[in-house]
Amino acid sequence: MAKRREPMSEGKKNIIAALLQEYDIKSAEDIQDALKDLLGGTIQSMLEAEMDEHLGYAPYERSENSNSRNGKKSKTIRSKYGEMDIDVPQDRDSTFEPKIVRKRQKDISGIEDKIIAMYAKGLTTRQISEQIEDIYGFEVSEGMVSDITNKLLPEIEEWQKRPLSSVYPIVFIDAVHFSVRDNGVIRKLAAYTILGINEEGRKEILTIQIGENESSKYWLSILNELKNRGVKDILVLCADGLTGIKESIAVAYPQTEYQRCIVHQVRNTLKYVADKDKKAFAADLKTIYHAPSEEAGYANMMEVTEKWHEHYPNAMKSWAANWDVISPIFKFSADVRKVIYTTNAIESLNSTYRRLNSKRSVFPSDTALLKALYLATFEVVKKWTLPIRNWGKVYGELSIMYEGRLP
Repeated sequence: MAKRREPMSEGKKNIIAALLQEYDIKSAEDIQDALKDLLGGTIQSMLEAEMDEHLGYAPYERSENSNSRNGKKSKTIRSKYGEMDIDVPQDRDSTFEPKIVRKRQKDISGIEDKIIAMYAKGLTTRQISEQIEDIYGFEVSEGMVSDITNKLLPEIEEWQKRPLSSVYPIVFIDAVHFSVRDNGVIRKLAAYTILGINEEGRKEILTIQIGENESSKYWLSILNELKNRGVKDILVLCADGLTGIKESIAVAYPQTEYQRCIVHQVRNTLKYVADKDKKAFAADLKTIYHAPSEEAGYANMMEVTEKWHEHYPNAMKSWAANWDVISPIFKFSADVRKVIYTTNAIESLNSTYRRLNSKRSVFPSDTALLKALYLATFEVVKKWTLPIRNWGKVYGELSIMYEGRLP
């Protein structure tokens, strides 16, 4: 609901009347030009007042201060009304530090925040440059856009190195693929998101890693990095069939339960199935991971395999081959299972990342990709204000199941 406008005071009415008369306003564009002129004049007056305060005396007044005015220096600044020229007063000792428009500051429109927001939505530097010019009427080069977003790099590095909790009851690893240009060659890179559920049941992004080749060595280095940042234990780590992940977990966190992601397992299975049969096949798969015990789940898997084998002989092969990492879920109650195979948090992140893909087909570098991922991630994380539903029950069960490993 729109905020109700306050009654206009007589003073404001007089100012508007004078404004209309002074600038001969006939259109909305005339209003913008008038406001631009007034803003420039106001800034100029405030700069002069700042210099008076700095020196301790007004122009043409006598003073014993050895410092004095030393002319003015022209400067072009950008505002939300467009570009304007101002004359910044100078002093002989060069000690004047203006506050209204700081030294080397050329933008007073908050444009940097707007550029970063556009970057977070996946717009390219060219698209951002064009939009800024369309909206504000001044040019922002692609190089300037890159320079502004590059200011994020130390912040990203600090975030990637921040200390983590000592124990995460549940951790998820997932990936989205992007095209990145490298020396004129376009490569397909994976952005791996590692999401933890902490002791309070709150979702937390532990790290974002960009990689090309999955391997035991790669995943061991990632897990060792988590250890070096303070993660001493993970109870359950849920991931798709990433190459080398199982072996790496066994080395870095030998007590950790590796659970194959049920959502990915189902999706990979349904890739083999015709559209007309997907709904029925998915319902049958549910009987496996909703089974009350591992024995019942295995029996249901064999039934589903036999039922569909004639039409889709390859669909169920991965279930039997990966049963050792699918089956851990059966030891848990429905509340814990739901946390493990309900991947809403990861899915909301991935849908945001895929929107980045839809905005630009190729990223100019892996650094550009990392900046976009970082910004997009924090737009999602802002909405994560509540703990996982029924976390008290889940935590209680995990503390019994993994006795002595939770605080």
